[in-house]
Amino acid sequence: MSGVKKMVASPWMHIPINRSVMVLMFLALGLLVVTVISLGTGGAPIDLGDVIHHILHRMGLMGTGIEEFDARVLDHLRLPRILRAIVIGAGLGLAGAVMQSLFRNPIADPGIIGVSASAAFGAVAMIVAGHIILGSYYPIVGPYGVPVAAFAGAVLATGVIRVLSRQDGHTDAAIMLLIGVAINAIAFAGVGVFTYMADDAQLRSLTFWQMGALSGNGPADGPALLIIAVGAGYLVSLGTSLNLFLLGEAEARHLGIEVERLKRRATVVTALVVGAAVAVSGIIGFVGLVAPHLVRLVTGPDNRYVLPASAICGAAILTGADAVARIIVLPAELPIGLVTGIVGGPFFLGLLMREKKRRRI
Repeated sequence: MSGVKKMVASPWMHIPINRSVMVLMFLALGLLVVTVISLGTGGAPIDLGDVIHHILHRMGLMGTGIEEFDARVLDHLRLPRILRAIVIGAGLGLAGAVMQSLFRNPIADPGIIGVSASAAFGAVAMIVAGHIILGSYYPIVGPYGVPVAAFAGAVLATGVIRVLSRQDGHTDAAIMLLIGVAINAIAFAGVGVFTYMADDAQLRSLTFWQMGALSGNGPADGPALLIIAVGAGYLVSLGTSLNLFLLGEAEARHLGIEVERLKRRATVVTALVVGAAVAVSGIIGFVGLVAPHLVRLVTGPDNRYVLPASAICGAAILTGADAVARIIVLPAELPIGLVTGIVGGPFFLGLLMREKKRRRI
């Protein structure tokens, strides 16, 4: 029995709990700092002191407010946008961490393996051909058809990847990447077909889906963001189960984990989070790849800390990227998916080179 206890504890016993808690607190403080800076950043810059003053005023800690124009910019333009960035970034960072544990592969990411592109394909198909797909039910479904279609595309892609990349009970990294390339190609080809079929109004909407943006405020955004938050809460609770799962499926079963149920639920909820995120913001790549890797450098592999830390780190990354997107090409605005791609692409290449070097050794 002592041997079993040692096996269960071994993945995380070397990590001091106090250090991991401190890392979470540091990341939360970093997110707060990035949020405050982002609030003051944009085409109409607002002094950092005024941003803090306004926040304290809204909390009832300051009697007088700031100038009305600045207050309106903060309350009606930047704060809703930053809240979307925090929720979506947290969901994508957490989804990447869970997928890396489920596939037992450090390069699994919703964007790289085609989940995000498939979600976008579902959303685009609903935008252009929703009246054909749903027929008489289209007016009933209304604006909620797009997030549902995005979720369906994400679930389908995740299921296909999981089935096709399994070999002798394990996920083959090379096969998974090739499958991801194929799914991305198929999904983007489908998006291209619907783009060709779209009218002028639909084309403007499709551009949003393909490059990512946080400026939208559709009627389905509220429910989609709520889905991300609830799904993220569930995924964070899987830390201990995923730790045992990393020991191997057979070992996890012996230790009382219902492996198939865990995989099924984690896969569906992850796809739900990614699909809802794509429904709100379009395709935003690499957040789910970068955030977990940065977190593991300081927390180690324990998913009890990696999962919440990845959510906080993902929120900070996307909030910071949104601030950059607002000012880098003033007076225009760069799509946020391009910003994360510029940063995430070299990061992904670095991971591949490190893995190549490790295998040589």
